[in-house]
Amino acid sequence: MRLYFFVVIMCKVKLKQMGLVLKVLTLNRFIAITLAPFGVYFKGNYINDKRVINHESIHWRQQCELLFLPFYVWYFVEWFIRLFINGRRAYYMISFEQEAYGEELNYDYLNHRGHYSWFKYIFK
Repeated sequence: MRLYFFVVIMCKVKLKQMGLVLKVLTLNRFIAITLAPFGVYFKGNYINDKRVINHESIHWRQQCELLFLPFYVWYFVEWFIRLFINGRRAYYMISFEQEAYGEELNYDYLNHRGHYSWFKYIFK
């Protein structure tokens, strides 16, 4: 029960500006990156883009429900497997990305999203 409350407290979305270190680590290729429990980091004015905020908020919820570290392990393993199946499209075929891209324009999605909703995208 205590773990549940800890996760709820840690899982309030924290929007932040992307600093130089993150830009270098991501090779300046991403407009935003979610690194729960630390925050969602945006490049430039994307911190005001509703679509990008919604997309990254979906990732935030995914990371919180998997308690952070298992999310990153699952993400990497799924990407690696999909690299052989889907080639260059591997990133877009990851279940977490499919859910986020599929629902990024549905601004009410997080209000009615079920737990582990990304799981239904695994075999698509």
